[in-house]
Amino acid sequence: MTSFETICRLIDERLKQKQPLIVAIDGRCAAGKTTLAKKLQEHYHCALIAMDDFFLQPQQRTKERLAQPGGNIDHERFLQEVLTPLQEKQEASYQPYDCQSQSFLPTINVQKAALYLIEGSYACHPSLIAAYDLKLFLTTTPEKQLSRLEKRNPQKLTQFQERWIPLEERYFSAYPVEEAADLVVTT
Repeated sequence: MTSFETICRLIDERLKQKQPLIVAIDGRCAAGKTTLAKKLQEHYHCALIAMDDFFLQPQQRTKERLAQPGGNIDHERFLQEVLTPLQEKQEASYQPYDCQSQSFLPTINVQKAALYLIEGSYACHPSLIAAYDLKLFLTTTPEKQLSRLEKRNPQKLTQFQERWIPLEERYFSAYPVEEAADLVVTT
């Protein structure tokens, strides 16, 4: 397993070469993406943007869209509202979409910074991957994944097994996300 210190050294090396640095943390559910991202955010005092804030709204969930690997994320809105401004060294702002209430939450303003973390499955979608300066991929065994999901939210375990894990695996099969990563971390 790659240590937190190793990841920080890699980020520090890249920060010496380029700022702002945009880091993607993609990978399997329950592999530790959110935990790592929060730990890095605390360490670097940087912006953290969650891909979960960009799930599709109900009217966007067409049969054709959901048939696309990684199509359940509004990557177009993410690119327009977040990635393009950050690449252009501008501030970004977006409204997280909350699937539970099916509504937008208050606007989040992302200030200019030296480091931005983009965390979540589908972060390295083909329409987004070129924007990243560093790509991390987190993975775990199927057994650990199910164990962690059951501990986290036992009521939704079946939903993860029947819907979310297959969608992620289809995305990972369709696109070389793991192979394109600068660092693969097995948890």
